[in-house]
Amino acid sequence: MKLLQKTYCDSLRDHYETYFGVKGTRRNWVIRPTGKLPDDFYVLEIELDRKNKKWVYLTVGMSMDRKDDNLVELFVYSSEQNDSIVELLTLNASCHRNSKPLGLHYTVNIGQPWLRNSKCNHEFISSPHLEESKLEMFRFQDKIFHCYWLIPITKKEKDFKVEKGYKSLERLFIDKELDFMNPDRKCLIEN
Repeated sequence: MKLLQKTYCDSLRDHYETYFGVKGTRRNWVIRPTGKLPDDFYVLEIELDRKNKKWVYLTVGMSMDRKDDNLVELFVYSSEQNDSIVELLTLNASCHRNSKPLGLHYTVNIGQPWLRNSKCNHEFISSPHLEESKLEMFRFQDKIFHCYWLIPITKKEKDFKVEKGYKSLERLFIDKELDFMNPDRKCLIEN
């Protein structure tokens, strides 16, 4: 009898849960963009620290059947459990299925605050600098998929990245000690 091979989504979920050491919850946004996302796509919600209110949301299946080299999955940290983050990641996954897929150091206009009345209505896709490289690199069937960090940013921060480059933006994050989980944070660019 043949052993059943784990699916991409099962293997990726195991990758995430092993890395964080916590079981997650499968979440789906009710209004799914039809025709773009694989049926198996979902967002994994992991509670990292109940006392300090830390969550991580991760895409599962956004690149599972891509034939090109744009093998990307995304994750975002949050200080709250919120369905709008499931929506945000689902929309990013749908956008990734277009002719111009998402990639490292891309910025995207969300078109609305990422949470509540946040000034962060754009996002920056970064290497997961706060985590070990074990999180970023996911191997499945002789392919390497990259799990990138989606960082909510303001329009001024996006404009700064366009003008000065992604390294300057990442340096600004370090110099100003970016409070990346705080939806109420102020813009890092001084007026």
